[in-house]
Amino acid sequence: MDNLEVQNKKKMTWSTLALMAFSTVWGFGNVINGYMYFGGIKVVFSWVLMFALYFVPYALIVGELGSTFKDSGGGVSSWVNETMGPKWAYYAGWTYWACHVAYIAGKGTGGLRAMTWAIFQDVTKFDQASTVGIQFVTFLLFVAFCWLASRGLTVLETLATIAGSATFIMSILYILMMFAAPAINPAVSFHSINLSWKSLVPNFNVNYFTSLSILVFAVGGCEKISPYVNKLKHPSKDFPKAMIVLAIMVMISAILGTIAMAMMFDPNAVKNNFDSYIANGDYWAFQKLGNYYHIGNVLLVIYAITNVIGQFSTLCLSIDAPLRILLGSKEAKDFIPAGLLKKNKYGAYINGIKMVGILSGAIILSQSLVPGAAKVMSQLIKLNSTMMPLRYLWVFAAYIALRKARDKYRSDYVFSKHQGMAYFFGVWCFLITGACCLLGIYSTDPFALTLNIVTPVVLVALGMILPTIKNYQDKKAEEN
Repeated sequence: MDNLEVQNKKKMTWSTLALMAFSTVWGFGNVINGYMYFGGIKVVFSWVLMFALYFVPYALIVGELGSTFKDSGGGVSSWVNETMGPKWAYYAGWTYWACHVAYIAGKGTGGLRAMTWAIFQDVTKFDQASTVGIQFVTFLLFVAFCWLASRGLTVLETLATIAGSATFIMSILYILMMFAAPAINPAVSFHSINLSWKSLVPNFNVNYFTSLSILVFAVGGCEKISPYVNKLKHPSKDFPKAMIVLAIMVMISAILGTIAMAMMFDPNAVKNNFDSYIANGDYWAFQKLGNYYHIGNVLLVIYAITNVIGQFSTLCLSIDAPLRILLGSKEAKDFIPAGLLKKNKYGAYINGIKMVGILSGAIILSQSLVPGAAKVMSQLIKLNSTMMPLRYLWVFAAYIALRKARDKYRSDYVFSKHQGMAYFFGVWCFLITGACCLLGIYSTDPFALTLNIVTPVVLVALGMILPTIKNYQDKKAEEN
């Protein structure tokens, strides 16, 4: 057997990549949020548009970037560094880190809620309790996890992976079991579903456009699979095939999941108690499913336990991992003050973790002003939907820059040989992402609106100030 045959045997098939990407990109929470925010079954129309006009080109763009810079680890910052230079790479790295500040605050709140469901199988008293007390407990938990992150506990990565896989399996199981439920238990009264064109077309109002960031957030993150582009046997043929199959699988999962939700939850009930459904919809779904199968709260408890492990392990990893990506990059020493680059004996960026503690802690404590724990969860999900997609902007910026200098680079896979089409989709995806993030800031709630504005402004300002402080330190060092 020659070397070529050995290498080909080690190569990944397109079907394997499609399955890997599916488990990475998709989750049960996406079905829940889409159903709740878009008026039930009406979200199907929006899912189809989002997959066809945004997700597919986004995934194929990521494939070309990953294939072109196959030796750079696949990180967005490295793509930006190669195409736009180190200063822009610093800002890309900063954006990636800054997006996790609000994400971290949400994980603490979500973990405490999951723990309550796992122990008591009910959160009525939790949602009626003092928000000040709940947020104070959440803050104490957050401080504890900051301490754990400073100890460099790598075992949490394994726990997060196991919990994530379990949650993903349960989301698929939910759809299968829900469709089988009428046959298993015909005595249950399920909601009737109207799949007519009129019932599927959404109302294109302010609420619709300001909620689109929820869908962009749901389908984003496929840049995580970019390192595998060149592991395929035939990248130019296999990668687009894998991404198209991925889009089909995600779309089928979204549509079937939405139909399963429609059988279970009345959209009018959701509308009248929106915050509670956003905070507890996934738990109620598994609770109802267990009742359909006469097994009580078994499914609910299993789901809640996996969520506890997943939320808290992800919380700890999200404190440490994005910080390592930012401060461990080659641009860090040129743009970030030396104090933030300090490591402790465990190899953790101790001052960076303190910065995370101050910023995310401020968001957690500010939620004490919100009336009710369910409202807190609802606001944080919306804040994350406007913050997290900001990092995708750098993917499209790097792609536009790549195509401008395409004679300089070689890739085993290209999204399109036609330069005009490549530019169009790069700019299109950039504008869609930016528009959805901006529109997502809007809220009729004054506190939520303030939080949605202040959080990105403060983080962007801090990212711009740090290089100035670094320049000042360098000048002082030269003078001395």
